[in-house]
Amino acid sequence: MTYLYEKAVNPASGLRLHLNENTGGCSPAVLEALRGLTAEMIAFYPDYSDAIAAAGERLGVPDANLLLTNGLDEGILAASVAAVRGAGSRGANAIVIVPAFEMQAACADAAGARVLTVPLGTNFEFPLREVRQAIDPATRIIFITTPHNPTGLLASREAILEIAASAPNATVFVDEAYADFSGVTLLGDPALSLHPNILVGRTFAKAYGIAALRCGALIGPAPLLASIRKVLPPYSLNVAAAVALPVALRDRAYFDWYLDEVRESKRLLYRFLDGAGVPYVRSEANFVLARFGGRSARVCHDMAARGIYLRDRSTSHGCDGCVRITTGVAAHTERCIEALEEVLCAAR
Repeated sequence: MTYLYEKAVNPASGLRLHLNENTGGCSPAVLEALRGLTAEMIAFYPDYSDAIAAAGERLGVPDANLLLTNGLDEGILAASVAAVRGAGSRGANAIVIVPAFEMQAACADAAGARVLTVPLGTNFEFPLREVRQAIDPATRIIFITTPHNPTGLLASREAILEIAASAPNATVFVDEAYADFSGVTLLGDPALSLHPNILVGRTFAKAYGIAALRCGALIGPAPLLASIRKVLPPYSLNVAAAVALPVALRDRAYFDWYLDEVRESKRLLYRFLDGAGVPYVRSEANFVLARFGGRSARVCHDMAARGIYLRDRSTSHGCDGCVRITTGVAAHTERCIEALEEVLCAAR
């Protein structure tokens, strides 16, 4: 089977609540920093020292344990290639817990691994026992996303550490793309020193609003990062990302404001869904997965007709009838709720 990430529709206008983006945009300070780019800065290869220092300070990790990447996507691909290299004639397996961010399987497949999928439980429970059963001598990389996409649920620290201990020869890639919203992270956990195969992935696209600049990070032990550096180009971040990242990370007022907006948006959406009798999963991320049942495709279609885009996840494993809704700026969520009221009333 071949895995391929299919890009969602990117409308030129309307309210984009289908890609988990920051609906408030980037910090005004980021725009000011980008205006300061000079002709020489664009002509020269970028220096990353300030970006690395700012990211290390914000994430609480030393430079030696940090690697900046061109979006977390590049980090997933590079980690997959590094894990699969030298697997030998026995080949390499990658374990992906589904449903999942499609890039995980796509990158593992592109790197030459055989992708083994392990489904979440009936109620989206983390499948610890099933993941451990799937581990074998050919396992080279295991993907764990927490908070999970598309459910927004957390994987427990204990489950992650148990998997890492069960697969000492595999990279355990802990995708923390949405950890800014949950406040739960493995970074700084003393147990990481006992598990040199754990690699944490972070992105600055969501809470910091710089998705278009493509900037992510891998955090892990120096030897593991060294194997990944071998498969990465030396200048994968462009100068705009290198200039914007330190500014975005240091604007704590904007970061805190947006996290407050996300929390309020989830509160508003939960209240509406409760009143409408629509089941949903309480999320630790910046989105909510709601189960509209057989109406899911129609709901997404009718919302798009009103210029509001939601993500139909019905074709994802275990997500029949589910729609994922980004919860960003509270005013945007209020617009979404007003439109959903119209759509659901019309459906009746």
